[in-house]
Amino acid sequence: MAKGLLILPTPPSHVVLFIISFLMSIIGKSSSPWTISLPHELLTLDTSNRLRVDTKSIELASRDFGKIVQEYPLAVLHPSSANDIATLVKFSYNSHVPFSISARGRGHSVRGQAMAKNGVVVEMTCLTSYSEESGIRVFRNPNEIGFSYADVGGGQFWIDVLVATLEHGLAPVSWTDYLYLTVGGTLSNAGISGQSFRYGPQISNVHEMDVVTGKGELVTCSKYTNPDLFYAVLGGLGQFGIITRARIALDKAPNRVKWVRMLYHDFSSFTRDQEHLISIHGLDYVEGSLIMHQSPPNNWRSSFFSLSDQSKINSLVSKHGLIYCLEVVKYYDDLTMNTVDEELRVLIKGLSFLHGFIFVKDESFIDFLNRVRNGERQLEAQGLWDVPHPWLNLFVPKSGIMDFNAGVFIDIIQKQNKTTGPVLVYPLNKNKWDDRMSVVTPDEYTFYSIGLLLSSGDDDWEVLENQNKEIMKFCDKVGIKAKQYLPHYRTKKEWMNHFGSKWDMFRERKAMFDPKMILSPGQRIFNSVLKM
Repeated sequence: MAKGLLILPTPPSHVVLFIISFLMSIIGKSSSPWTISLPHELLTLDTSNRLRVDTKSIELASRDFGKIVQEYPLAVLHPSSANDIATLVKFSYNSHVPFSISARGRGHSVRGQAMAKNGVVVEMTCLTSYSEESGIRVFRNPNEIGFSYADVGGGQFWIDVLVATLEHGLAPVSWTDYLYLTVGGTLSNAGISGQSFRYGPQISNVHEMDVVTGKGELVTCSKYTNPDLFYAVLGGLGQFGIITRARIALDKAPNRVKWVRMLYHDFSSFTRDQEHLISIHGLDYVEGSLIMHQSPPNNWRSSFFSLSDQSKINSLVSKHGLIYCLEVVKYYDDLTMNTVDEELRVLIKGLSFLHGFIFVKDESFIDFLNRVRNGERQLEAQGLWDVPHPWLNLFVPKSGIMDFNAGVFIDIIQKQNKTTGPVLVYPLNKNKWDDRMSVVTPDEYTFYSIGLLLSSGDDDWEVLENQNKEIMKFCDKVGIKAKQYLPHYRTKKEWMNHFGSKWDMFRERKAMFDPKMILSPGQRIFNSVLKM
């Protein structure tokens, strides 16, 4: 068995039979639609070779950014409209034995969450090449009264949303650190970054959606229309519907940013200053990270520090072993360019960073938001991007963050010296999250986003995976009630513990919107490898 390959139940026999029959009929062809042994209802999907079983399509849909799990679908849908997706799901729903369906955006999941073993994967990015409904349409109130918004296809990349809205002097307010992700993909999780403390996650900035439910119904939903579906889908891990359109809130876009990094060797001072900054008004972005020998000052997330600054910081790391970097940003435009420096000085006055270790850059707004892309290109050129990524993302309650630092950052990550990649740590305000949504966060007003963005070679990812397991065991042992972000579990019991008081609601929503459990089998919530 290949490493990381998870075994799920075999596909429905009728699906296997007509796929085998079809494959036998196209031996020697590199690509062909399902036109033989295919139930008549699905033929309408394939007028333009959109339902594919060729090797290239199947292989692409069987892997993701994590490169840990590999699951092969039987076919891949390249839809031209939301109706194509609805027709596919409806066919499965009406089948005697339904087959599984999973939406795939950039394939940036790390544990096979967007895969559909022996089912059908829907390539959502194909929608961007077709109808207006899946494009980007910006609506601006000319009087700046009320709100502006963008209607965006679920398969659109956030970078394209940014470019399109900036043409109107507008932009969404909440982002992920990496913009080459699809709108539907991040809204199915939460969509977080350094802006989330102020503006909330991306799911808190959506007015309306079009969703294909697990029954094959194309439904428009909002807080006021079909609200049960609206709140279920946001942060719902793809379990209740496939997002084909989202109405995203926009605000006036700044021109540039003041980008500041400050260094600490005392974790208590570091977190105290972070929590202070997210409690006051004025900053637009607050994040934090670790700097160690194995996680240098500059990494693929951004090349912020100059060579001379790096030398200075490395000397500090040699002295203390572990340094904490506080990162803040203030946006500005032509109207505030003469006052931004003074405003920023007032905002950071009294912070306890190390004397002489404050660094400032001035960047364009778009270059700051798209900073990770440059690092990605550099790693691609070196052959270091398409490697296993055994990432672990956690939400850690404030009450446990000091224990987490001592037991994880120091005793596991620093001492074991296995970690290769950025380690993020920054606080969020729970009042920016709507508890009616499906996403789960700790039961405290302030909690921390922890991101272990690790990379490995093809043959040694299990070392980092075992480290992740050790981290989770430590949290359980000392009573840190952490929640996984981008969660991955193997048993129903683990999923029930993850959702806690939301489990009954989550299960009821599944029964309401995807009663035959067709959607997102790769999450393994209702089809766990081990049932209990």
